[in-house]
Amino acid sequence: MDGRRLRSARTKQRIVEAYIALLRENPRIPTAAQVAEKAGYSVRSVFERFPDLHSLRLAATDHAFAQGVAQSAALDFEGDRETRIRNHVRGRSAICEHWLPLWRAVIVNQRDSAPLQSRVMLMRQAILKRIELSYVAELSTLDAVDRRATLIAIDALIDFESWSRMRSFSGLSVEEAQEVWIAAIDRLLPPTPIS
Repeated sequence: MDGRRLRSARTKQRIVEAYIALLRENPRIPTAAQVAEKAGYSVRSVFERFPDLHSLRLAATDHAFAQGVAQSAALDFEGDRETRIRNHVRGRSAICEHWLPLWRAVIVNQRDSAPLQSRVMLMRQAILKRIELSYVAELSTLDAVDRRATLIAIDALIDFESWSRMRSFSGLSVEEAQEVWIAAIDRLLPPTPIS
């Protein structure tokens, strides 16, 4: 990549990161001027890289999704039941802790955008896939109806808003909130089959 394109890509990345940082500071959707100031660029630079704020929101969502997938991919699906539950919860809680502000902005605005809705659907499917991979042994013992119900229950349990309620409303530390999820998932799963 030549120097000019590299600088432009870096500028674009900094703008995306500024947008996300602003959402972490305040749940209101930031303006182009706020993003530009936070990134250290002009408003013109923002609109040279993104035709509108919706495009910037999509880019931030794509960035978050890629980061979340990378975080999840690094976790181990192997081990005994307790290890798998702990690894899953540790990974999911890190994603919730880090990406909750952006997730809220995406959810609030998804009705106005088919591309945003499709990204939300992809994220939800990735979460379900992670659940299935983490608990393949236990889920394999269930019939289709019970398997689906268990997946839905675990998915609802480890939702962003569940994490937010435990952390903000209930005042739990990260470790305390993780222990709540670990105990609940352990109760939801059927017994692990003996190999």
